[in-house]
Amino acid sequence: MVDIVTRELVDSELSDGLLGQRPLWGAFIGGTFVEAGDSETFDVLESVNGGVIARVVVADEDLVHRAVSDSRRAYEEVWRHHSPRERGALMRQVAARIREHSEELAELCAREVGKPKRDALRVDVMSSHTSFDYYAGIADTIHGHILDQGPIEARVTYEPYGVVAAILPFNWPPIHFSKKCAPAIAVGNTVVIKPGEQAPLTVLRLVEIANEVLPPGVINAVSGMPAGPALASHPRVERISFTGATATGRRVMESAAKNLTYTTLELGGKNALMVLDDADLDEAVGIAIEGMFYNQGEACTSTSRILVHSSVYDPFAERFVEATRRLVVGDPLVASTDIGPLVDARQQERVEHYARQGIDEGATLLYEGTVPDDPSFAGGFFVAPRVLGDVTSDMTVAQDEIFGPVACLMRFSTDDEAVEIANGTAYGLTAAICTRDEVRASRLAERLEVGMVFVNNYTRRTFIGSPFGGVKGSGYGREYGPETLHEFVRAKNVRFPSGRGVIGGWPPKP
Repeated sequence: MVDIVTRELVDSELSDGLLGQRPLWGAFIGGTFVEAGDSETFDVLESVNGGVIARVVVADEDLVHRAVSDSRRAYEEVWRHHSPRERGALMRQVAARIREHSEELAELCAREVGKPKRDALRVDVMSSHTSFDYYAGIADTIHGHILDQGPIEARVTYEPYGVVAAILPFNWPPIHFSKKCAPAIAVGNTVVIKPGEQAPLTVLRLVEIANEVLPPGVINAVSGMPAGPALASHPRVERISFTGATATGRRVMESAAKNLTYTTLELGGKNALMVLDDADLDEAVGIAIEGMFYNQGEACTSTSRILVHSSVYDPFAERFVEATRRLVVGDPLVASTDIGPLVDARQQERVEHYARQGIDEGATLLYEGTVPDDPSFAGGFFVAPRVLGDVTSDMTVAQDEIFGPVACLMRFSTDDEAVEIANGTAYGLTAAICTRDEVRASRLAERLEVGMVFVNNYTRRTFIGSPFGGVKGSGYGREYGPETLHEFVRAKNVRFPSGRGVIGGWPPKP
């Protein structure tokens, strides 16, 4: 048995509930959690104090094979035979169940990830049920077509792949769960999902909730570090959708290559926000604060490089520092908290290392915040927000994805220089432009090597319905949009004689 850490929680749904009743979480296969037996386990820590809140079974190759086989069974026997409207109706029920459990899921996410529950509720969980509703509504929009090719009539249909492996990071559990599962099952695939090992509980709970509605095996789940490679290399996995670090994405591709498995990769980012000389500085500061510090900076979309025109650099930096100073660092279950702890000690040390390295390489420390001094949070993974000034492109902090609350301010003098700096990393996920001139913004957006450009906003809450994804080291493929359905189907060409014209034979007759 696990000694579950308890503490005084705000509006707690879980302290005396789910976590107390279930100290050990297994793989979820065939509609139920499976017995752990003598399997290895790993600890899930509460980010605010470092205490163990649950243990999760490490899925070995045998357990992964069992999950894939069960999903293949569900695909062949049940799910692919449902009509799109039937699948959509069940998916709407899943969305409704997620809404019913919103408070519980938001708190669970806050406790294991560290993000403010306020934000987990209004963004993560909301996006989760919205994804199921959205893809339920367009499940029947993947149409086949007929081509008249003279003597041949080509009937083109779109078929699901079969079993999809969805491999997730830790930072947005409800969002990643739904953006992988909803479009995949909408078109008839089944899914084996592997959550980030730092924060698997929210995803496992979502799988359990979805299985209250879906046929067993449509969504299965396995956890632990070995599960990712085992899924990526499994011969019966016919489609992989991965979100995570670029280096890990390359390893996933290497494993997938053994079976020539089609893979979508949504990887890291080193995103630039460009504050032009005509920008509304107060508006730009608000945009930069949201872009940089939302989710503690643990976001592939974080605007960790803030490029500011030299003519407005000093007043912008002053206002940005003052806005950063007002951010509340604290307990993620408290509604006033803006920045919670990071997900674990490894991530905490990684971010602290980058902050020190930036100063060592010549950046100016414009601001360093504080972390809670409450003794009950002594073991938590807090990192004080920092603002580094005079960062240049040759510094490590301007090239590497920090994944924490460390903002890097950089100067530029011309639009051409800003584009060169923005494009001057291995990544290409997002960028942002603050300017009063929309024509200028449009011209700059065309030159930016990214998959998404924000103009005078950095609103993440309305992604669903429009495509999201990157270029270069940020991966390929698009999520959230209607075209995402095509990521999970493949075309089949069935050719019939049309009754018109002569079909030539071989060898040709003299």
